[in-house]
Amino acid sequence: MDYPTGMKNRILIATLLLCSALAVGANRDKVVYLKTPTDHITVDGIAEPCWLQADSASQFCQLQPYYRQPPSRLTVARVLSTPDALYCLLTCYDERRNVQTHTGMFDQSDGDVVSIMLDTFNDRQTAYRFAVSAAGVRSDARLLDDARNTDNTWDGIWFAASKIYDWGFVVEMMIPYKSIRYNKELPEWGVDFDRWIPSEKEDLYWCEYEQNEGLRISKFGRMVFDGIRPGTSGLNLEVYPVAAAKATYLGNDKYKVDPDGGVDIFYNPSKKLTFQLTANPDFAQIEADPFTFNISRYESYFDERRPFFTEGNEVFMASGRERNSGFYKPLELFYSRRIGKVLAGGSQVPLVLGTKAFGRIEEWEYGGFFALTGEQDYEDEGGKINEPRASFACARIKRQVLDNSSVGMLFVGKQTKDDIKGVLDIDGAFRTSDFQLSYQLARSIQNSKGDFAGSFGFKKFAPNWLTAIRTRAIGNEFDIAEVGFVPWQGMFEFTMLTGPVWFFNEGPVSQFLIYFGPSLAYEHPDLYTDYAGLVGVNMQFRSNWGYEITALLGKNKDADRKYTGYEIDLSAWFNVSPSWSANYWGGFARTFNFSRDYLAFYAWSGFSVNWKALDILTLGTSYDMYVEGNPAGQIEDITYNARPSISFTPWNDINLRLYVDNVFVRSSNRMERLITGFLFSYNFLPKSWVYFAVNDIRDRSEEYDAAGGLLPGRMHVIDRAAVLKVKYLYYF
Repeated sequence: MDYPTGMKNRILIATLLLCSALAVGANRDKVVYLKTPTDHITVDGIAEPCWLQADSASQFCQLQPYYRQPPSRLTVARVLSTPDALYCLLTCYDERRNVQTHTGMFDQSDGDVVSIMLDTFNDRQTAYRFAVSAAGVRSDARLLDDARNTDNTWDGIWFAASKIYDWGFVVEMMIPYKSIRYNKELPEWGVDFDRWIPSEKEDLYWCEYEQNEGLRISKFGRMVFDGIRPGTSGLNLEVYPVAAAKATYLGNDKYKVDPDGGVDIFYNPSKKLTFQLTANPDFAQIEADPFTFNISRYESYFDERRPFFTEGNEVFMASGRERNSGFYKPLELFYSRRIGKVLAGGSQVPLVLGTKAFGRIEEWEYGGFFALTGEQDYEDEGGKINEPRASFACARIKRQVLDNSSVGMLFVGKQTKDDIKGVLDIDGAFRTSDFQLSYQLARSIQNSKGDFAGSFGFKKFAPNWLTAIRTRAIGNEFDIAEVGFVPWQGMFEFTMLTGPVWFFNEGPVSQFLIYFGPSLAYEHPDLYTDYAGLVGVNMQFRSNWGYEITALLGKNKDADRKYTGYEIDLSAWFNVSPSWSANYWGGFARTFNFSRDYLAFYAWSGFSVNWKALDILTLGTSYDMYVEGNPAGQIEDITYNARPSISFTPWNDINLRLYVDNVFVRSSNRMERLITGFLFSYNFLPKSWVYFAVNDIRDRSEEYDAAGGLLPGRMHVIDRAAVLKVKYLYYF
C-alpha cells in the first residue's frame, strides 16, 4: 500500500519507538552498540528506514526540576556509523505548540535543544559536545575536568538538520571522524545524550548523575563499536585564506583604507595531534571592549576576544579552574592580551606570525604556542617610547593520573633583544566526582631574577554539606606583567566556606544552601593582614530562578589607615520563561577608593534583560550604576553605564546586531563616552564566515584646534573604523 510521505514518516517513527521499547533491557545497562547502516543516510531530519537497525537509548531521567523522576516527554536517541562518520538521530516527542524554534548563529542555540556527548579517549575527563536546537541551530564545545569546565571556543566540522512535526521534532547529525581527536584502538567510547525542554524547564539525560554534582564525564554510558571502527580519509588539512579590509577615520572627514590578507592552517597528521599556523594574522577584535569601573589599586582585566587566541586556549590553562562556581581560579600565567597589546595613545603592537600545536599520546596531553610581534613607536606623557620586536612562547604538558586526576607543567616566556621574561609552573588537580583538590606552584623569570607564587583550591560538595577552600600566595618580586595577569605582588589570601545544603524533591524550592567561614588577606603595600567573617545563603527555585546574598564584616588597612570594613552582595537570576531571561546584581560596601584616595562607602547595582520578541528578533540591555561616597558620608558621584542591543537573525547563521555602550556621569550631568557598533555575521559554510563591523567611539578627552589651543570638553570621535573580513574553509 502506498502511504503519503507524512504518513510514512509517522509509521517509521512509531516503529522506531516500538523497537526502543523492546530494547529497554539493554538500555538499563547504559550501553548502545554502534552498527553500520545498510543504506546511505541523508542529514535532513527525516528518519530513513536504515535507522530501524540502529541501537537506541530511551530511558532518560530528569536532573531538574524533579531529580531522577521520569521525563514528561519521550526522547529516543539512535546512533550509526560508517568508517568516515558517526550519525546520531534524536526523536523528541512534544506538542507542536510547545516546541521553541528560535533562529540563531552557530554556538548560540536556544529553545528546545538536544545533544550527544562523546568521551573519545575514555579518559573520564574530557569529552566533545554536539548540540542542535529544534530550529536547526548548531553548537559545539569541549567538556573539561570531568565536565567542571567547558571550552566553547572549540569548533568542529560537522553537519546537522532538524524537522518539526505535529508530534515533536527530529534532529539528525553527522560527525566526521576526521574532525575530532580520538584513540582509534579503543573498542568503545563514553557517551551520553541530553535534552532541554524549555516549556517544562526539564533537563534530561540518558545517564543518571548525583544532584550535588551535576554532569560528570566519569559517569557516562558506553558506546560500543559493533563490527566497525572509526577511520579517516584525506589529508586532514584545513586551510583558511583570510581577506580583510579596514577603513580607519583620520579626522577632518578623511579615512585610511588598509587591505590585508592572511592564512590559517590546521593540520591533523594523526588523531592525537593538531597543528595550527597563522601567517600575517588579523588579530583585531570585531567589537570594542566593554566599559569597566575600577576603584581598586590593581589594573582591570579584559577577556580575550581574538579568535586565534581563544581557540584551544584551555590547553595552556593550569588545572583545577572552576568556571561553573567561579570559587577557585588558578593564577593566570598566560594572558594572551599581553601579545599585540594596545599601547598608550591607542596604537597597537603589530603581530607578524602565530602558530600553535596541541595533542595527546596515551595519558599525556601537550601544547605549544609561538607568536612574533613587530616593533612599535608610541608616545606616553609627552615622551617617545619604543616597544621592541619580541617573540612569545608557551609550552604545556599534562599527564592523567589516578584515573580522573592530572599533573602538569607550563612555561610562558617573552624575549626581546635585551630581556627574557616569563614564568615556569607546576600544577595539578586530584578529583573524584564530588571532590577536587587543585594546586599550583610558579616561579617568575626576569633574566636572572625571579620570585615564587602559588595557589591552592579544595572543594567537596557532599549530598548535604559544602566545603570549599582557596588560597594564593604571591611573592613581592613575582612580576609576570609581560606574559600573564597576576598584578597582586606581595599578597597572601585565604578563604574558607562551609555549610549545609538541602535538596528538595517536591515543592517550589529545589535547593537551599547556607555557608559561612573566615577570610584573610595580606597585602605587602599595607604590611597588614585583613581579616573578616562571611556568611551567605543561596536559594534556587524549581521554576528556574534563584538568588544569593552574601555579607562580610572585618578589619582592614589601606593607605596607612585601619578601619572596619563590610560588604553586602545580592544577585538574582530569572529564567522562568522561554521568551525572556534576566539577571540582577548589587551591593554596598565600606572600603578604600584608590581612584579618589580616601575611605568611604561604595555601592553598585545592575541588571541585564534579554527578550525574544520574535523567533528571529532579540532585544536586550544591561545597565550598571556605580555610586561613590565621600568621607562625609555623602554621595560624591554616580556613574551610569547602559548597553542596549538589537539582534536580528532572519535565518540561521545570518545575524545583524546593533549595540550602544554609553557612560553618563552625574557630576558633569552629561554623557562622557559613547560607543556605537554594528556587526553583520554570516556563517555560510562550516568554519567559513563573512564579517562586516563598524565601531564608532566618542568621548570628551582633550582636543586641540589647528593652532594648538585646547577646545572645550565636547564629545568627539576618538576612533572610528569599519572592517570587512572573509574567511573560507578548504577541507582536504
